[in-house]
Amino acid sequence: MATAVRISDTLLKDARKYSKVDHRSLTGQIEHWARIGKCAEENPNLTYELIKEIFIGIEELNQGEKEEYTFG
Repeated sequence: MATAVRISDTLLKDARKYSKVDHRSLTGQIEHWARIGKCAEENPNLTYELIKEIFIGIEELNQGEKEEYTFG
């Protein structure tokens, strides 16, 4: 369910800039930042890079890219 949300002009301007660089829609960029921020708040010891790698890993699993890990 979509909901209209008010955000500051500064955040909107930054999101437009980053969305072009990262090839996301404006909405997609804001949602991306929200997911990263939510995960960071829930896991304060994780770095941004680790959070990003976790999201990449989840998406790889969702797309069926998985293989059994062999220890040693």
